[in-house]
Amino acid sequence: MRTSAYGPDDCRPGPQAGETEDPVPADLTPDPAFEPHEPADRSPADGVDQAPPAPSMGPSIAPSATPSADGRISAGQPRKPGVSGTFDNPSKPLKQTWKPTHTRKKEVLTALGIFQRATAEHLWRMLRPGDRHDRCTRDTLNALKGEGKVRVETRLESGHQLWVLTERGHKEAKQLLPKSVRMSVLRKLQYDDDGEPVDGDGYDEHAAAVTSTAAVLTGAGYGTPLSWQTEIAHRLPYGYTQYADLTMRAPDAGVPAMLLEVDRVNEPVDDLTAKLRRYNDWFELLAPKADRDKEKAARRQGAAVHDFRLWSRIYPATGREGYVPVAFVFTGKTAAQRESRMRRLEQSARRYFAGTRYPWAGFTAVDYHQAVPVVVTELERITADPAGAAGRVWRRLGREEWQTLSEALDNPDGERLYQVEEEQSRRRQAERKAAEREAQRPVCARCGTKFTDERWQSVIQYSCSPGDDLCGPCRQEDIDRAQAERVALREAEEAAEREAAAADAKKSRSLFGRRR
Repeated sequence: MRTSAYGPDDCRPGPQAGETEDPVPADLTPDPAFEPHEPADRSPADGVDQAPPAPSMGPSIAPSATPSADGRISAGQPRKPGVSGTFDNPSKPLKQTWKPTHTRKKEVLTALGIFQRATAEHLWRMLRPGDRHDRCTRDTLNALKGEGKVRVETRLESGHQLWVLTERGHKEAKQLLPKSVRMSVLRKLQYDDDGEPVDGDGYDEHAAAVTSTAAVLTGAGYGTPLSWQTEIAHRLPYGYTQYADLTMRAPDAGVPAMLLEVDRVNEPVDDLTAKLRRYNDWFELLAPKADRDKEKAARRQGAAVHDFRLWSRIYPATGREGYVPVAFVFTGKTAAQRESRMRRLEQSARRYFAGTRYPWAGFTAVDYHQAVPVVVTELERITADPAGAAGRVWRRLGREEWQTLSEALDNPDGERLYQVEEEQSRRRQAERKAAEREAQRPVCARCGTKFTDERWQSVIQYSCSPGDDLCGPCRQEDIDRAQAERVALREAEEAAEREAAAADAKKSRSLFGRRR
């Protein structure tokens, strides 16, 4: 059983009377390539969760079989009247149907509350990428349509139905969404002169690309639908407001926050560069009551400067150097045109993402603490990669290789390299000083041996003393010899004194004897 962002995946074939509820084998799951989408004007019957089985209108999902006694209909035969959202299962005697559950309904309502408009495919890829196809998502939408909570606004040129919330669904979605998540504006139903409802318009390809981007990233594990917000305003002091197409928060995937801009290769590159300039200006805004002088001093202290900036009060810490990363998602036109656009953006916006070199000689590390990390990708590249947005489909501007998003946002040539080079610099400096000191080390004038550190320090401390030009052992020999000479001299003097005393005593005895 797969667990979604909202709860366990409880959308599975419903059990028939007298049966236990078992999962449908993988080989019996219908393939979307052989399934017609539900008509736009069809809604499910009451009690869709207990809908009776009905055969498919499209080609069979399994090899054709002859009609059996239980009344099964083989592939290719006309469809009997029944409830939409069911399919035939020729290899089993009993039919089964996908059940739109309460959990799935809440998922769809909250997603449409955030993104306003989406197709069944968008919602499938965003909410349940583990499903093999969007069948259950379409059934869920039809069930919500029957409850008056969603409606089809229009049918796109691709044939996909575009779904929006009704007023009732909008109110329910607002209750389901957290207060911190921005609720999209209600798309009101339009009527013609005769009072008949008309299909909505104004859904452009850019809006479709924005929703597709959120869908493929969510499907790749970057957060949940609640991780996204659209058109978030970043107000600048000179009267301009920079709106982000998407903001993503996926801390579990290593991306605490990211701003996304979707481009269909129809804006001048100068406009994209201007967006980066405005984001950079906004990131440099001071927080309320922040000390400007302290902020200026902190610019030389790496990440410390961000404590004084407004963005750190709104977005979580990125876990890496620099501001909140900005991603440009390109789609449309040709691959060559998209590649050319990325290169031109890279050239014109380098001042905002390139960072600055550390000023010390021998350092190759880059200071990214006050730079905007910019990554680029293509929707076409993401959908073509087996791993989707989790694959090597991202390129950091300033680099050549395509990487995963985590690798692209990482800064191997930033703070970590700086610390390594700083340690290497300290070691080289210590070695250089040691070599210079060694070259100045005195040499013994007698034996030619270099002074030890202790002898050298002793010479420095007691300068101008005899034997300063001798090493420790030679100096000790001189000291020992001088000591021996003093001892020998003292002993000789003592011996002489004893001899003199003895002579005096003998002389005194001789004189006393003659007097008697």
